[in-house]
Amino acid sequence: MASVDMDPDVARRLFEEGATLVLLGVPQGTELGIDYKSWKVGPRFRGVKMIPPGLHFLHYSSSNPAHIGGETGPKTGLFLTLKSREILLANWDPKEEDLDFSPSENEEEVSRVRANLQDLDPFLGPYPYEVMRKWVSLTDRLTQDVATQLQPLSGRVCAFCDVIPELQLKHTKDREEQNLPKNDVACQSMKEGLEKLPQMKQREGTELRFSSIPSQTYPPGATPAQITQCSLDLSYALVNLLEKHYKLKPLDVLGELQFAFVCFVIGNVYDGFEHWKRLLALLCRSEDAMRSHKELYLGLIAVLYHQLGEIPPDFFVDIVSQDNFLTSTLQDFFQFAIGPGVDSTLRKRAEKFKVHLTKKFRWDFDADLDDCAPVVVDLPEGVTPE
Repeated sequence: MASVDMDPDVARRLFEEGATLVLLGVPQGTELGIDYKSWKVGPRFRGVKMIPPGLHFLHYSSSNPAHIGGETGPKTGLFLTLKSREILLANWDPKEEDLDFSPSENEEEVSRVRANLQDLDPFLGPYPYEVMRKWVSLTDRLTQDVATQLQPLSGRVCAFCDVIPELQLKHTKDREEQNLPKNDVACQSMKEGLEKLPQMKQREGTELRFSSIPSQTYPPGATPAQITQCSLDLSYALVNLLEKHYKLKPLDVLGELQFAFVCFVIGNVYDGFEHWKRLLALLCRSEDAMRSHKELYLGLIAVLYHQLGEIPPDFFVDIVSQDNFLTSTLQDFFQFAIGPGVDSTLRKRAEKFKVHLTKKFRWDFDADLDDCAPVVVDLPEGVTPE
């Protein structure tokens, strides 16, 4: 880990008050990082010191030795909330290729490490202070409670899903009992080959536990006119999500937006990106909620301001259609933000944000909207147009 130039007063304060991660046995060449910075572990590495108290994301990827290719494995990460002067102790488990934090539960072992911290100091890399401002800006709405609620029960955020077969079919007779095709005959087509593959599911406890975004955007018994309105204004679905998951603290949904973003950008979890897109679309296309949840939408603008600075502007362009998901989503947001009944502070903040994005990314939010295009809505069974 390279040394970092920082203000001497800041360095002294972090040295005295900062937390310490003691990570023993991490193989040389492992890619390990905290928050927005990562390194290749060297032979002297024993952990990270001078970590500012608060929420952090520790992430690592095991690597093969250089003489057998040096490939880096998928990334694993976990969210940690560290207290001032706290010492967290972990040993590398070579079999699982993961960090085992159980030694932190042994008070005697932690006390021993604390007593020898001065001897350990030369082997501890300093927290990358130069990324702290960026990290805080990307997670200022994310609490440990929300992170714990959303991360897998296993406690690990993994770039690749851990999957297992839905059915344990070890023998041919097992396949016959399930009326599945045998594997002892060559496939005649791609379709036949796919049918012979086992159906897989994610191993229990490894799934990210994102809030469920309602698939039905209209209330029970809605008329066709109401169903159409609720397909244009997603406020009913958004309020349902807030009531179900964030009833006491609705602004924590912004923490979920930040959690999904961090999982994708730092943790390389594609599901994080997909959920971020869906949650953002729900927030941006809820016109009525924009009038009744001023603070939520002021917060959303601040969250997006920092997030969009971390991704190339053409990242959101669909390879096939060339449509930009983000410009079309924000176009709806800006249109609703200048609508009747929207708080003047929110309206002004949205207008400034629109100017900023137009100037920085050259995105055109004033392109003709297909106002006259018909909206096709699937009606529930038994409901007929009025």
